[in-house]
Amino acid sequence: MSIRISGIDLPRSKRGVIGLTYLYGIGRSLSKKILCSIGIDENKKVKSWSDDDISKIRKHISDYVKIEGELRSEIQLNIKRLMDIGCYVGTRHRKSLPLRGQKTKNNCRTRKGKKKTVANKRKITK
Repeated sequence: MSIRISGIDLPRSKRGVIGLTYLYGIGRSLSKKILCSIGIDENKKVKSWSDDDISKIRKHISDYVKIEGELRSEIQLNIKRLMDIGCYVGTRHRKSLPLRGQKTKNNCRTRKGKKKTVANKRKITK
C-alpha cells in the first residue's frame, strides 16, 4: 500500500525526512520540523509509519503548510502581480530573462531558450 499525501505517492523505501521532500513546497528543513513537531523519528522509513503517524502528518501539513497546487497558484499570482505593476522583476519575467542580476551576454540559456541565429547582413561590393 502506497502512502499518498495531497495526491503524491511517497517513496516507501526512503527515510521519512527524504520522503516528505517529494511534496512540492517541502524541503529538508521543513520536513525535519514537521516530523519533530509530531514526534516521529526522522530516520524511520516511510513504510514503517503507522496509520496514526500518517494521519498526524496529513493533518499537520493541511493545517500549517502550503503545498502543491495551492502553493503553485500563489507563486503564479505573485508573478502576475509583478508583471501587472510593471516593476523591474515583472518586466524581466515578461521578457523571459534572468531576474536576479545575472549576466546575459553569454549564458542564461535555461531562461532564454535555445539560440536564435541571426543572419549577418551581406556587405555590398562595388
